[in-house]
This record gives sequence, structure tokens and C-alpha cells, in this order.
Amino acid sequence: MSTWSLLTGDSAELFWPPMIAGLAVAIMCAWLSVFVVLKRLSFIGQGISHAAFGGLGVAAMLGLLNASNASFGLSLWQFIVVLIFCIGSAVLIGQLSRRSSTHADTAIGIILVASMALGAVLLNLAHKKGLASGFSMESVLFGNLLAVAWADAWISLSVAALVVAILVYFRRPLILYAFDEQVAISLGIRTRFMQLLLLTLLAITTVTAMKLAGVILATAMLVLPGAAALVLSDRSRTVIVLSFTFAVIGVAAGLILSFETDWPPGPSIVLSQCGVYTVSRLVSRVSH
Repeated sequence: MSTWSLLTGDSAELFWPPMIAGLAVAIMCAWLSVFVVLKRLSFIGQGISHAAFGGLGVAAMLGLLNASNASFGLSLWQFIVVLIFCIGSAVLIGQLSRRSSTHADTAIGIILVASMALGAVLLNLAHKKGLASGFSMESVLFGNLLAVAWADAWISLSVAALVVAILVYFRRPLILYAFDEQVAISLGIRTRFMQLLLLTLLAITTVTAMKLAGVILATAMLVLPGAAALVLSDRSRTVIVLSFTFAVIGVAAGLILSFETDWPPGPSIVLSQCGVYTVSRLVSRVSH
């Protein structure tokens, strides 16, 4: 069945929420992906999203992953627990990477493995106690964007609006911090606060994207749009506009590909974003 038929026919109510949620993810991740690439934090999406396993373990021990609420994203309290855990992990990554002997990628790796190990142990204990019956890790890894309801779509738009509003308010110090940290320091910008703010926004965005579409899509959306934009330009305003454009195109193309071919939406979006990045590389090579 064609995309147009799905979005205008009798089943339109089922397919518009995933479209809106997917575009909200694009809006949330587009600007942040520029900072992620510039600050060499491409591993951060993996680190924070995998830190969610520790949060899931805590949620399981609190009895929030029972059989009636086994699918990630259905429980508001589960989402809150995971979000708090991931924000804490992001702040800890920032604190560790501030130490001269610990690089950012090392700090991310430490938090990633520690959180996953903690999550595995707590989930195992929760299963033995019958607190997490029916819970599937596959739903966390790959998500199910097509199962998103209107409530989740509106929540995702609200989070996207919040993230963008914060980015707009702090745009100048954040851009200076991302493009040239030494200049930012010389101008009196509190770079430590900018780092913690950026990591917190990344945690909020990553967990929200995970809630809708899983770990893999969240990670890809925090790297590919910004990477594609930076291939074509080094001017901050141009890069941000291109990143937004590429993120929206990638999500829209991925969802259309999913509707037309019946492929899973998350992987389809990731493949589309990879295609956008490949095209940007080709355009850059030809133009130079």
C-alpha cells in the first residue's frame, strides 16, 4: 500500500503519530548532532542510550517492568526512572572527562559498560523475583515507531520544543564552546556549564528517541545529520540549517521507505540517513 493511501485512508490515525514522532526526533537531534560531531562525542549516544539499561534495571527492581507493562515506552514512571538515571550518567561522563587523565571517549566507555553490567544484574534479579516478566530487550534496541500513539507523539513534540528552546536561548555560548572552546574560555563563557548542559540535553533527547524508536535510531540521529552538514560547510548557521534539513529528509524518506516496502521503520530511517551522508560526501568531493 502506498504512503499516500496510508496517510489519507481509513488507517490514517495509525500512521500519522509515527510520522509526527519521527519528525520530532529529527528536530531534537538535528542541532545536537552538530555539537556531538564537533566535540567528538559521537560515542555519547551509545553511552547514554546503553546507560538506560542500568535505568531499566532500577525500574525493574521497583516493579515497573511487569507483564502488563512489558514494552519500553508505555510506562511514564519507567521513562522517568530511566531519564533520571541517564541524566546522572551524562553528568558523571562530564565529570570524568574533565579530569586530564580521562578522555571523553574513555569516560563514555566506562559509564557504558558499568551501566549495562548493573542493568543486567538488576534485570536478572528482577526476573527471579517475578518483577520483570515478559520484558524484552529487543524492544529497547530496535523500538517500534509504528506503535507510537497520539499521546507519545505530542509528548515527543513537547520535548523537542523544550530542547530547541534551550538551544536557542544558549545558542551563542554553545556554538562558541563547540567550534572553539579556547576562544569561549577567553570570552568568559562557562565552558563547564556548557558541557553539562549539552550532556543533559543529549540524555533527554536520547531517552526520548529510545522511548519512541529504540537505541539504534537514537544513536544514528545524534551523529549522521550533523556529520553530513559539516561535510558541506564550516559556517555555524549553514551547518545548523543543513543538519535540520538532512534530519527531516532522512526521517521522512525512511518512513516512506518503511511504508512502501514494509521494512521496520527504525532501520529504514537509519539507512536513509546513511544515504544522505553518502550523498553529502559525494557532493563535497565533486564540488572540490
